[in-house]
Amino acid sequence: MRTIKLSAIVICACFLLVSGCNSEIDDLRIQNSTQQRRIDQLMADLEAMRLDLDQKNKLLAAAGQKDSIEVESLQQQIAALKEDIAKKEELIASMQQRLLLGGAALPVELNTLLEDFARQRPDLVTFDSNRGVVKFRSDLLFELGSDKVAASAVEAVQSLCGILNTEEGKKFDVIVAGHTDDVRIATAETRAKHPTNWHLSVHRAISVLNIMESNSIDSTRLSARGFGEFRPIADNLPGKKGNAQNRRVEIYIVPKGV
Repeated sequence: MRTIKLSAIVICACFLLVSGCNSEIDDLRIQNSTQQRRIDQLMADLEAMRLDLDQKNKLLAAAGQKDSIEVESLQQQIAALKEDIAKKEELIASMQQRLLLGGAALPVELNTLLEDFARQRPDLVTFDSNRGVVKFRSDLLFELGSDKVAASAVEAVQSLCGILNTEEGKKFDVIVAGHTDDVRIATAETRAKHPTNWHLSVHRAISVLNIMESNSIDSTRLSARGFGEFRPIADNLPGKKGNAQNRRVEIYIVPKGV
């Protein structure tokens, strides 16, 4: 009788533990979704402000010194826009830092495989075992201004796919997130393919995702994100000079459905 009671207690405890975990995952999913919608709207507003700034700069250049009142008004509008853009960029960066994206320790077996994977490629890959995040350096993964994965890096992505297709790995979804530094897209040819750093970052994430899909990672497990320059891990140099540490692709290994 005592054994039956103990078994019942254990079963109830396990049920509560599983229910609690599912509840936490559901909460995480809702928070992620709400936060990301706010960020997406802010990004759309920011892009509209940048277009407005570009238009006003063109008007100012065309006005020259013909009408000092008009020039002064445009200068004031441009200064105000620049200030608003800087504040919006700061807000987006702050919100993205708080975005609950992934961030959980992985099973020991999977964690060990990923640690070995990163250890064998110290110049290209790092692995954060506390958060389940694999980071690739973009300047080694891609050519400058390109979203084509370098031939020398394809093997590393393929090896990662082998790990993610193990029995333990298949229990998780995969989020591929691209990041850039704050250097603006310069050449017209590159801008035609990647108009902004947001475009470049998400295009790079999709390129990695495509390799993963072609290496038998189930497409239902995959998603791509692009953060552009707005989630730096180190200070960029003054004057939009960038920082190599911020050019990266991060692969988040997360519970299914998060």
